[in-house]
Amino acid sequence: MFGAFRPTQPSFVGLLWKTPWKLSRTRKANVRARLKRVDSVIEAVRASGVQCAALDKALELPKEHEMPPKDKYTVFSRHTKGYRKGIHKVPKWTRMTLRTNPKGF
Repeated sequence: MFGAFRPTQPSFVGLLWKTPWKLSRTRKANVRARLKRVDSVIEAVRASGVQCAALDKALELPKEHEMPPKDKYTVFSRHTKGYRKGIHKVPKWTRMTLRTNPKGF
């Protein structure tokens, strides 16, 4: 226990990166603000007159005010009980478009 290979402090406490099980009010507000900023960028590109396939796909997505809270803060996961998991559990979730889910979920 006190030899050359004694465990360090992080190994005593378990995981180093702990993810909270639910989003806080602040993080939810940041999610809503991020969705609104993306909506404004899509609207600005549409107003500029540019035509492209990516813009057509972006215009099909629901806007922030059209999305129910369930879709704003959770995503479909076939491995999770209840088929939903918190959006903050998805790797790189701030850089991905997670606005659509399968029908019925």
